[in-house]
Amino acid sequence: MRAMIMAAGLGTRLMPLTGVIPKPMVPIAGYPAIGHILHHLRRHDILEVVINLHHLPETIRGFFGDGASLGMSIAYSFEEELMGTAGGVKNNQSFLGGGTCLIMSGDSLTDVDLGAVRAAHRESGGVSTVVTKRVDDPSEYGVVVTDGSRRVLGFQEKPAREDALSDLCNCGIYVFEPEIFDLIPADTFYDFGRQVFPGLLEGGVPFHAYTTGRYWNDVGSLEAYRDGNFDVLAGRVEVVVPGRRVDGDVWVGETSVISPDARIVGPVVIGSGCVIESGAELVGPVVVGDGARVGASCRVTRSVLWEECAVGPGSILEDSLLARGVRLESGAGVRRSALGEGCRVRATADVCDATAEPGTELG
Repeated sequence: MRAMIMAAGLGTRLMPLTGVIPKPMVPIAGYPAIGHILHHLRRHDILEVVINLHHLPETIRGFFGDGASLGMSIAYSFEEELMGTAGGVKNNQSFLGGGTCLIMSGDSLTDVDLGAVRAAHRESGGVSTVVTKRVDDPSEYGVVVTDGSRRVLGFQEKPAREDALSDLCNCGIYVFEPEIFDLIPADTFYDFGRQVFPGLLEGGVPFHAYTTGRYWNDVGSLEAYRDGNFDVLAGRVEVVVPGRRVDGDVWVGETSVISPDARIVGPVVIGSGCVIESGAELVGPVVVGDGARVGASCRVTRSVLWEECAVGPGSILEDSLLARGVRLESGAGVRRSALGEGCRVRATADVCDATAEPGTELG
């Protein structure tokens, strides 16, 4: 079975983190979200993949190349203008249309059992199977309504909680038979949830849902992104954590230097080439990206730092998200904030409950 990863979106809900990076490349536990998806496909022996691109396409193509380093074959399609979920898949009909295919969102975090999904699809005999997950608040998602045989009866798009007809959210993971391409016009913006699936319902074409009990997170907001990182560290989702496990729930990458009197309380991931100076405290859950530096006598708690960040001596970082290359000068404090790439927090400044666009100076 061949697969397509949908990676053309803009990731606006993750701003300011996605100001200069496509959403599928946001690091989760130090590794790109779409990379976790690729590893998951490989674990299920799905080795031929196409990825559609739009926003900053070379960031993804340059990182993964042709897939040889993963033992996979990766092709790419570029959308000059966004074509919608279904339109993007239609563009890749020649790659996908020869048999049953799998479509996955490239900006989610999941360990759903793809073998079980495919088996359920075969058993149902429908043209499509939609993977769903039970959620506490359906108002955040597209909702799928089914009958007792898992046949899809309807959809709701982010209904008010009191109006929701189901607690099953659409995970953006689909199995399709080749006939699905007959329902998608060429060279047209077209969406699965708003057009293709309603068309199937109107035509009486049977299709079904598969409800997973495994982990799924759409990483669709800053809070969901933070939770995804922390869930990986807590072992709630089966993904590969980069680095060497050195002490229970502490992982450290190659060539990182950690002072003997630094205090590290897991779960903590420290990437490659990092420096953790004397007296620094990392109290997990914490992710420190490749090449980052945590200065002497700093305290970092419940935070995610991307690569090349620098936390100056004596600084405090709590409950925050720092994109690539953010710099905290000596004695700075950042709490409950999300700072875009290259932001600078001046010495002794105290930043709370803030978001900052890339390159901003604060304090």
